Amino acid sequence: MKQQDGIKIFEEKQVRTFWNENEEKWYISIIDVIKVLTESDRPRKYWSDLKAKLKKEGSEVSEKIGQLKMKAPDGKMRLTDVADTELLFRLIQSISSPKAEPFKLWLAKIARERLDEMQDPEISIDRALEQYLELGYSQSWINQRLKSIEIRKELTDEWGSKGIKVGVEFAILTDIITKTWADKTTKEYKILKGLKKENLRDNMTNTELILNMLAEASTKDISEAISPENFEQSRDIAKQGGNVAKVAKEELETKIGKKVVTSLNAQTILENKK
Repeated sequence: MKQQDGIKIFEEKQVRTFWNENEEKWYISIIDVIKVLTESDRPRKYWSDLKAKLKKEGSEVSEKIGQLKMKAPDGKMRLTDVADTELLFRLIQSISSPKAEPFKLWLAKIARERLDEMQDPEISIDRALEQYLELGYSQSWINQRLKSIEIRKELTDEWGSKGIKVGVEFAILTDIITKTWADKTTKEYKILKGLKKENLRDNMTNTELILNMLAEASTKDISEAISPENFEQSRDIAKQGGNVAKVAKEELETKIGKKVVTSLNAQTILENKK
């Protein structure tokens, strides 16, 4: 099942979600929904009792609940009960909460927004722009970040057309590109910047973003030119693309007399701008 995970916010509370591209549906953590609606400090117990009650009443809702691995508070991926928006609407009817109706409206809104974005990708870009501005990023940084999203998408589309598998193989090639130009794997890069769950690109400086874009754009262009026949050839191309940015980085460092890859992250960058 091809899916995209994320965190949605309802009244300052996190709700874990998965977007299933094949089914074009959101799947949402039931435990998170119950925590939001009931404010219970034992949402799992509440859900267990509710499932038993629904089963006793002969409801088919609990039988249609699925499970997906989602990131738990400890950072590990764990199986959790999920439901699509249609099933959640039915489930919410069994939960007594003054937040039920506002939550239903919120569910309808995120479902509509996702379908709108599928019809017009520019909407998602505009929404990202608004979010970055609200966080305090500069307009020049935002322009680079949005461009990096476009370049990354072109690269992953190229990989997909060559039979590269989403997930592990994408991650391996990305690590090769990053390791080649930045001399650090993605994990090492995040450790340098003091990151855990945060997005690495959201914590890059303008120069780091530009070099990363150069590496990924070069990898895509070389792949199109060579047309690799297997994963091993794509690994070699990832090194070649990363090396283009490595040469540029080393030339720049010689000119400015300091390292380009730094420990600066979004928090320090934004604080320095204040």
